[in-house]
This record gives sequence, C-alpha cells and structure tokens, in this order.
Amino acid sequence: MSTPPLGDAVALTRLLVAIDSRNPSLVPGAPGEGAVAHALRDVLDAWGIPAVLHTVSDGRANVVARVGPRGVAPLVFNGHLDVVGIDGMTHAPFAPVERGGRLYGRGSCDMKSGVAAMCAAIARAQAAGTLTREVWLTAVVDEEWQSEGTARLLADWRAGVSAIPTPTTWPVAAIVTEPTSLAICPAHRGFEWIRIEVEGRAAHGSRYELGVDAIVHAGLLLAALDRLEHDVLPARTHPLLGRASVHASQIGGGTGLSTYPDRCTLWIERRTLPGETRDAVLREFQALVDGVVALRPEVRATVHHGGGQPPSDVAPDAPVVQWLTHALRGHGVATSIAGMTAWTDAALFNDAGIPAICFGPGDIALAHAAEEWVPVDEITQASAVLQRLLEHTLS
Repeated sequence: MSTPPLGDAVALTRLLVAIDSRNPSLVPGAPGEGAVAHALRDVLDAWGIPAVLHTVSDGRANVVARVGPRGVAPLVFNGHLDVVGIDGMTHAPFAPVERGGRLYGRGSCDMKSGVAAMCAAIARAQAAGTLTREVWLTAVVDEEWQSEGTARLLADWRAGVSAIPTPTTWPVAAIVTEPTSLAICPAHRGFEWIRIEVEGRAAHGSRYELGVDAIVHAGLLLAALDRLEHDVLPARTHPLLGRASVHASQIGGGTGLSTYPDRCTLWIERRTLPGETRDAVLREFQALVDGVVALRPEVRATVHHGGGQPPSDVAPDAPVVQWLTHALRGHGVATSIAGMTAWTDAALFNDAGIPAICFGPGDIALAHAAEEWVPVDEITQASAVLQRLLEHTLS
C-alpha cells in the first residue's frame, strides 16, 4: 500500500480499514493487530514521526510516539487498532469504499478513523512547527476484549521501563478518539460481570420429593433481578449518563426433560455509574441472593465475579474539556458535552490519575454493526480540531 499524503486523515483511515485486525481473543484464528500496527508505524515514520512498536503479546504490539517540545506535562492521544468480528456484515468488511459521503468498512467507525484523525493532526502540527505541548501518540491493541494494550502502556509508564515517559513527566490529560459524533464525552459507565451458581438436586422427573429444581430457583433470582432493575436502579443517576442498569445476559442448566436440574448458571451484566465500585456491586448481588433465601431457605446460590471495568468521569469544566471546547469553537464546529454510552480505555487513564475524555468521528451506534461507516467530513473535522487544540489552546 502506498503511503498517504502527509496529514491526510481520510487516506490513512482507508489504509487502516483495509487491514484485517480482528481481535483473536474474540475471533479464534483472527490475525490480530500485528499487520496494522506495522503499517501505521511505517506511515508515521514517513510523516516524520518516530514511532516504535511495543510488544504486548505474540504478534500484537502498541504503536507509540513522543512528539513536540519537552518540559511541560504532555498530552496523550489514544485509540485502539483491534476490531470485532465480521459475521453478518452486509458489505465487504476490509474493502473501504466511499459512497454518499460515508466511508464503509469494519473499524471505519470503531475506531480507525479516530486513530487516523489523531495521527494526521499531530503530523500536520509537527510539520508546521506549531506544536505548543508535547504529545504522546498511542495506538493500542485489545481494547475490544480486556484492554491489555492500554493497561500494559500504563504499567510500563509507572515502572519507567517504556521509551515514553519517565515517571517525572506524568501526562496532564488524555483524549481517546472513540466515535462520539464530534461531541465531547467526559464520562461513561463501567460494567461488572456477575455469575450466580444455583445448586439443586438431580432426581427422576417423577420423584418430586427428591428433586430440587435449580432452574426454578434461578427464576426466583431473576424475579429479584427484575425488581432491582425497575424499582431500585432508576433512582441512581448521573447528569450525563442517566441511570444505572442491570440485565441477565445468559442462563444455562438442566440435562434432560425428565430430570430435575442439579445446577443452573446465571450470567448478569451490571452497568455502573461513576462512584459505584466493584465491591459495592458484589455486595448488592449478595444481598439479592440473601433476600431470596430469606423467603425460600431451600435456595442455594453463590455469587462470583466474572470480570469488569470501572466507570469514567471527568468534570465538565476540567482543563482538557475547556481546551477541546475552544478548539471546536475556533474551527467553527458546534460544541456539545454528552455521556458516552460504551466503555472505553478512558477509564483506565482516569484510574491512573490522567483525566481522560472521548472525542472522535463517527456514531458509536454503528460500532460492531452489520453496516459500519463513518462520515468522511467528520474525519476531516475531528483531525482539524485536534490539530487546533495542539497549536492554540493548551496552556
């Protein structure tokens, strides 16, 4: 593939989308981010940005670069290179096509256009000699699964073992270029995955006096879950994110039509708001089980944590929000502040003490969709706004 013209965010988006970077943790046998990371590194080198690859696992590497004047706490631009699977897509996933002002392809919206926009912005500002602050460019792996890329990046920074940075120059803020339709998104929900194992007793279907139905007992827990969703959680709200929520994701149990099931497993996802902690969620579910047991002492159920990520929250008047607001206005783009619906790596930066917000081209509703596209003009606008931020609004 030929190198895109310097600072051409749309051409770089096309190049990145054309490379299959499905996450192998989601799609067995998928190629991962190796090829797209090498391609991006080569483009950045050609654009005068000395980028390096930092291996996270076999064949999977973050692309990182350090650009601009030193001596002031740097700003981080962050985006992920992995994409989800392609089953059910209604157009060619890795053949980027522009039609009707849209660029189609898996990852066009989520989020190779955002990666391209930030890279192009840095390249143009550096070429013009107008960077006012050091910026760290980070294009990472595995956000779609366990965020190993950003987690490794932050761990290396803390330990001082990475080429960027030293612990004495901790970043002032981060912008994650996830699709926000050019809105500034300073907050998003977190999530916790809960597994509840319900125990019964296997017996022949005719032996009601012996059998204990684990599936029916799981139903009692589901009824309690419904009360939690409709009676309790609506009262827990955030000004940008709305209410907390919970839903039953999966259920499994039973061995045959004429056998009492001895086990039933419930998988539950709890979407959390800023201020809600993992421990608090686990206590909430233990209380839910205890409430059912108090009414039906024969119920046997245990609560297990199955993974999760924290919510993210930055004050709407934080400096990074103000910088981006000024950049948007300076470029003539309407400004809006909204909550991000999906989880992002911004939460990991915030957890590490780096205020992080989301801003980028594309509509998050099209992420992972059968038809995925990004407005071409939003790629151009996002890149121009980020360039203006780097040149004019940092102080």
